[in-house]
Amino acid sequence: MKTLKKIILLLFVNVAMVSCSTAKSEVEGLTFKEHLEVLFPKAKINSIKIADHFTEAFELILQQPLDHKNLKAGTFDHHIYVSHSDYNNPTVLVTEGYNARRKTYELSTLLKANQIQVEYRFYGKSRPDSIPWKYLNNDAAVADYHAIVTKLKGIYKKKWLSTGISKGGGSAIIYKSKYPKDIDVAVPYVAPLANTKQDQRTTAFINSIGSIECRENIKKFQRAVLKNRTEIMVALKNYADEENISFTTMSIDEALEHAVLEFPFSFWQWGSSCDDIPDENANPKELFTYLEKVSGFYLFSDAGVYHYLPSFYQNMTELGYYGYDFTPVKDVLKFVKTTSLMSFAPQDVALTYNPKYINEVRDYIENNGNDMLYIYGANDPWGACAPNPKPAVDALKMVLKGGDHGTRIKDFSKEEQQKIYNKLQSWLGKEVKIYPIE
Repeated sequence: MKTLKKIILLLFVNVAMVSCSTAKSEVEGLTFKEHLEVLFPKAKINSIKIADHFTEAFELILQQPLDHKNLKAGTFDHHIYVSHSDYNNPTVLVTEGYNARRKTYELSTLLKANQIQVEYRFYGKSRPDSIPWKYLNNDAAVADYHAIVTKLKGIYKKKWLSTGISKGGGSAIIYKSKYPKDIDVAVPYVAPLANTKQDQRTTAFINSIGSIECRENIKKFQRAVLKNRTEIMVALKNYADEENISFTTMSIDEALEHAVLEFPFSFWQWGSSCDDIPDENANPKELFTYLEKVSGFYLFSDAGVYHYLPSFYQNMTELGYYGYDFTPVKDVLKFVKTTSLMSFAPQDVALTYNPKYINEVRDYIENNGNDMLYIYGANDPWGACAPNPKPAVDALKMVLKGGDHGTRIKDFSKEEQQKIYNKLQSWLGKEVKIYPIE
């Protein structure tokens, strides 16, 4: 009887969607899970642990089209997490840039909102055994969001917001530029829009931030590591054994040099202190420990290369990235031969970069991107690639003095937070309640 009820309701909803758009969610007597089963009849829906202000939560495994314009191309298993608060509350779409680690996002807490966390296609659990690279592009990803949002608007009829962090923030920006009517307000955090495969603005930023003394100490540290290469390689090999980390896709010698070249970017990105940089005459153990702390070695390990392979494919085809600055260490490098990070991308796939894609997104956002709140940290090199809305655009860009890539609304002063709340309120309307961060 229960199955028959759902079939009848599904038929009712399908008819309603065709005949009257306002009737999409007017199906009474269903539990929240049953609503989801009606909207996503082919999905696997599993209950998951609830947290914070949510009352129900589910993982949905969707049969997402590889190509939304050609359904014959096939599908992939797409994992999303739906955390329900109240039908009368706003809904926050989290546009993940990578795999989805289920958590409650700051914006969802701020509004006691429903939260839809969408894993980026071909990342994490949504990664097929063999990636069909031609379907890994931003237009396909935002079409995923559009399809999901369109269906969920059948039950969530109040205000919709999108948010994402770093690459996920970039996804929120791209989505807003491609489907501007889907979302009422977009809140990207620390989101880069790189112009090229090696955006030189990040290098210029790194060479201008902080004191001259600090920048010189960073360069001296890089050189000290490579001048103590023999001892530090012993420490790195011991570390790899202890942590069960392998380096076969990229040699361990190359990994060390990549970590050294990555150091200045990571140093500023994650808010390191100039006072903590070891002296150039520090012992090799101390040099290695600090390099591992700031740069880390995961990105260059087999596991890291595998994990970020889809990301670097996108970086080298549409998104762009940054390049390394060889200047401080060029004479002591032995293994890394190019400033480009092309070696992190798949090597058996054609990689043709489209320089127009992000520039078209930037042009739209800077000139037409209303109802957008940007959050950045002033010391984050990715901020050098941030969009700059024109004065006539109704957007707010907040840059935290001394902030880094971990900057969130909660890190701003009470006065600055209130400025953010006031702007959100003006966009969302008085019917939406904001719960200030304690």
